Amino acid sequence: MLTPQEKEEWKKKLMDALTQVYDPEIPVDIVNLGLIYELNISDEGDVYIRMGLTAPGCPVVDDLIYTVEQVVRETVPAKSVQVDIDIEKQWTPLMMTPQGREKFKQMYGYDIVEMWVQTYGMPVSDQQ
Repeated sequence: MLTPQEKEEWKKKLMDALTQVYDPEIPVDIVNLGLIYELNISDEGDVYIRMGLTAPGCPVVDDLIYTVEQVVRETVPAKSVQVDIDIEKQWTPLMMTPQGREKFKQMYGYDIVEMWVQTYGMPVSDQQ
């Protein structure tokens, strides 16, 4: 049985490790893109991750799931690992962390969030 403190330690370790997994469409890690929608750890050590994709119909979704599962197994002694892809919740640049937004700006020379707001007229507060 994991204590609440151990579960929090696992969660932190996992989120740190998942910053090494990159989206195939946008070269920013899945954590800073905001693609980790849910991360649960049971008292027994089962890990459940619900994540999104930057593009519907991503051709490498199976590779991405496999990579996330492997990172979990290499990071914590999980009893089991389940990764689900949420195809209902559409990803937008507004879901990116400030760090992800900055990485994108450094790579491409523009702020994807500002461009999204200008294009679609959605202030950040409406999306969150």
